[in-house]
Amino acid sequence: MNETNTSRLPGIKLFDLSGKAAIITGGSKGLGLAMAEGLASAGANIMLVNRNLSEGEESAKRIADLYNVKAIAFSADVVKKDQMEAMAEAAFDTFGRIDVLVNSAGINIRGAIDELEVEEFNKVMEINVTGTWLACKAVTPFMKQAGKGSIINLASTLGLVGLSNRTPYASSKGAVVQMTRALGLEFAPFNITVNAICPGPFLTEMNLPIADTEEGKKFVVGATALGRWGRLEEIQGAAIYLASDAATYMVGSMLTVDGGWTAR
Repeated sequence: MNETNTSRLPGIKLFDLSGKAAIITGGSKGLGLAMAEGLASAGANIMLVNRNLSEGEESAKRIADLYNVKAIAFSADVVKKDQMEAMAEAAFDTFGRIDVLVNSAGINIRGAIDELEVEEFNKVMEINVTGTWLACKAVTPFMKQAGKGSIINLASTLGLVGLSNRTPYASSKGAVVQMTRALGLEFAPFNITVNAICPGPFLTEMNLPIADTEEGKKFVVGATALGRWGRLEEIQGAAIYLASDAATYMVGSMLTVDGGWTAR
């Protein structure tokens, strides 16, 4: 096989996101906010998307002040097609481009299957799966027109392995894993990469209810090689990498950030 010299020009910074524009759904708190701050630290302009506009505006102002980038908030419900389309249009109108989409909006409803209602199962699937699909669909025309882009879905280690009393969440994240693979193949001809981050146990607001329980200590933290919850900032490197030119050969991949949980 003939090989060509594909080394980059001197001075090119692989992880530099300066001038790029990123949309982060669920971006005003938790892992979404942590990833938004990570992208901003690498130079990206940011749109934080969630339903609570005031919360988003507060987070956006802090990002803008800390990292000297443009950061705005947008109120939208990820399960509403028209609102996702409005989100993408607003981002393009503001930044003139959409380079990165991070799908971080999600919920978790725990419980044994015989204690859960089908409405609870459907709610998790709608937000975690349909919401991710609709956000991807909304940015597609803009990324195809630009001939490039990066979509980062937030899956989970529970999309790769199982845990009891988690059927809604594990099912939804398994679907996100497969969506990432399918969209990665679909978008590759357009130079749009689609990958997923699979976080392990991070101490987000979603996980606070089990942080000090026996379940949390034994089946979550105790299952990691590092023996602790992940710190929010420890998700940032993965997001920066997948959003950057360093990951242009990554397609349909699952990047686990789980303290060694799935290595066991």
